[in-house]
Amino acid sequence: MGDPLKRQPTILIIDDQDANLRLLERMLRRAGYERFVTTTDSRQVEALFVEHEPDLVLLDLHMPHPDGFALLEQLRPHIPPPAFVPIVVLTADISTEARLRALSMGAKDFLGKPLDAIEVVLRIQNLLETRFLYLQLREHNERLEQKVRERTKALEEAQVEILERLALAAEFRDDATLEHTRRVGAISAALAARLGLPPDEVELLRLAAPLHDLGKIAVPDWVLLKLDRLTTDEFEVMKTHTTVGAKILSGSQHPLLQLAEQIALAHHDHWCGGGYRPEVAGDDIPLAGRIVAVADVFDALTHARPYKHAWSVADAVAEIQRQRGRQFDPAVVDAFVSLLEEEGAIPMEEADRTVPPRLQSLASNGGDALR
Repeated sequence: MGDPLKRQPTILIIDDQDANLRLLERMLRRAGYERFVTTTDSRQVEALFVEHEPDLVLLDLHMPHPDGFALLEQLRPHIPPPAFVPIVVLTADISTEARLRALSMGAKDFLGKPLDAIEVVLRIQNLLETRFLYLQLREHNERLEQKVRERTKALEEAQVEILERLALAAEFRDDATLEHTRRVGAISAALAARLGLPPDEVELLRLAAPLHDLGKIAVPDWVLLKLDRLTTDEFEVMKTHTTVGAKILSGSQHPLLQLAEQIALAHHDHWCGGGYRPEVAGDDIPLAGRIVAVADVFDALTHARPYKHAWSVADAVAEIQRQRGRQFDPAVVDAFVSLLEEEGAIPMEEADRTVPPRLQSLASNGGDALR
């Protein structure tokens, strides 16, 4: 272990007698110490302590107001556990009562007056060694904590990337751009923020929403990619992607996957009932599911798929507004419309809207156009 005095300690000395200050400085300079902050005015002590952050304090106990006991009380909040800044009391009062009181208020040692040079140097040297051991331990712990933070961040980033790739796997067959999941996550987060959700919940929704169609990996191509309208039986197969996705995501203790499970199951529920789960309606639908329902439909309408053309933004917005209070939560629709009024609030690519729209009401086809 290196010599702790390789970094010169700062010593704060407080005594109402200037002669005592000069005496202590001479003793300590002979022992190799060089950095001192001194004062005879006890009213300056707290400010000096904060400004200079000393490694050790030499404190006269009996001074004009504030005395040493009052200063111990002032300095206590600036040395919260487990911090270690030793305070050595200088006093001719060797009574048990004075010593116990000073120790209970944070003093670490005593130097009796008149001062003995050898005793002063040895006691200060021992306390400063302990001080530097504490600083070395703190620095070591900070390095360890930084490594833990870095590894935790890397692990979290890897987990998020895995989830993103899992979401892409579900979209691989019917979204040539592989951007639908990202856009739904971004739109859902923007809607959540507009609805007043806390930032941590907004971020959680941004990460969970892209998994809404995870269950599509279990839907056969002859249903998922069919160019014509689905038969009743085929549509029943298509609907299973919500329950399959929820089942894949179920059983996790992680809040992100728990939220993704809710969304996967609920994003095709209708505000007025009659969705994929006809018995579930209104506030019984999780808010995250109601938010993703609007984001998913808007993005699906405004982008081409193998079985549908892209709608214009105006037509898609008009359709969503027509479904306000029927398929969609009115509050979410209102938040969505207000977002569209702010330029750049909704991420969309104009290149995906070059195909002329095929105007079909969602209500007229039972959602087949969106699947």
